[in-house]
Amino acid sequence: MSKWDTVRLGDVVTLLNGRAYKQNELLNTGKYPVLRVGNFFSNRDWYYSDLELEEDKYCDNGDLLFAWSASFGPKIWDGEKVIYHYHIWKILTTDRIRKDFLYYYLDNVAERVKAEGHGITMIHTTKAEMEERIIPIPPLETQCKIAANLDKVTHTIDLCNAILEKLDLLVKSRFVEMFGDIYTNKHSFPIQQLADYIDFLTSGSRGWAKYCVDDGSEWFITIKNVKDCRISTDNIQPVNAPDNMEAKRTKVEEGDLLISITADLGRTGVVTREIAEHGAYINQHLTCIRLDKTKLIPLYVAYFMESESGTPQFEAKNQTGVKAGLNFDSIKSLKLLVPPLALQQQFAAFVEQTDKSKLAVKQVLEKAETLKKALMQEYFG
Repeated sequence: MSKWDTVRLGDVVTLLNGRAYKQNELLNTGKYPVLRVGNFFSNRDWYYSDLELEEDKYCDNGDLLFAWSASFGPKIWDGEKVIYHYHIWKILTTDRIRKDFLYYYLDNVAERVKAEGHGITMIHTTKAEMEERIIPIPPLETQCKIAANLDKVTHTIDLCNAILEKLDLLVKSRFVEMFGDIYTNKHSFPIQQLADYIDFLTSGSRGWAKYCVDDGSEWFITIKNVKDCRISTDNIQPVNAPDNMEAKRTKVEEGDLLISITADLGRTGVVTREIAEHGAYINQHLTCIRLDKTKLIPLYVAYFMESESGTPQFEAKNQTGVKAGLNFDSIKSLKLLVPPLALQQQFAAFVEQTDKSKLAVKQVLEKAETLKKALMQEYFG
């Protein structure tokens, strides 16, 4: 930053607040969509308004915005005309700073702004504080080059994420194509209870905090690691497991099906060879199911349970009360389609090939994200 001039952000931009709404002013349908912090980073939970407001309370395609309460970060709006909420600023730039360059600067400092924010239930910053931030101002030609470089790497990141999302959808579509659903059962597969195919069933251990260490030789799998028919080893807790019967009971084997049985019910994952050989145990929020693999492929069951045939069953069996949860009887009574083993194996092979494609894309994504971090550090410190 020292190689360029620096200025107060408030000297080169104007921050405009949106409109504050009461809940009864937000409609399910209306003339104008209302962009709030809740849907700033995701296209969901939209409300609408029929109010006619001053022009500066609307944002149009290409406007630069910044969410400054609860969620923090910039967005260049890409869509129809909307009303933006009070907790979002529309940013007007002067001729000293390019909008695309400013976007990346704001993206770089968003977490810092949040960390320096106020409040407990809803962290926020203020316009005065934001205006006092010191920003580097290279020549406009340099700003253009910086934004162009970051645009290229951001495009690669966005493209990789889009490909990964499409590959996930491809697998789900393939599942529906091959097996249909339990309601119509268009292929007339047998409908059975999961209990008919369980060789071993257990839940995880409580009170393992004393075994959790930074340099543990094995892993402790929690509900956060189990999702989308996978078990992620990212941020998995290392443990030094005790040599006792409880550890032996909760140690997983290759091909074990894990299902979450408290809180976010019905998340699934299948234990891979890598995880089994490393050594891993489950906590009390998970159940471990060892299936008869001569009749059911665990990966097929995982996808079935996370499909539209499985998730409603978890919702129906949820034991309401202080804490959501399922017992063993609820797990055993889950119903599923039982296609021929060869068809299940064909689906598992398709998932395996898709995973290879995803791995190649993830490697490109990782390199692009590393490059972007390096460039942001170089440009903005």
